Amino acid sequence: MKRLTKPMYFGSVKINKSYVSFHLMPVYVFPDLLVGLSPGLKRRMQGKSCFNFKEIDRELFQELSQLVGAGYDQYEKSGYL
Repeated sequence: MKRLTKPMYFGSVKINKSYVSFHLMPVYVFPDLLVGLSPGLKRRMQGKSCFNFKEIDRELFQELSQLVGAGYDQYEKSGYL
């Protein structure tokens, strides 16, 4: 597959006043990555690609870490990296 010539936005973290937002674009580009997402992580979703956290939740962070890995793999397979 041909590689893109421009960088593709992957994700970011934004620290707000009362919560932290984690933006993960692969779930917007490939919504099938969200199949099987736990109800707990789904509750943290704001919009199509943003997860908001007010406190540390190691179990959800572990699931989010796996989602980031799957998103990276999908971007790489699709030639976005």
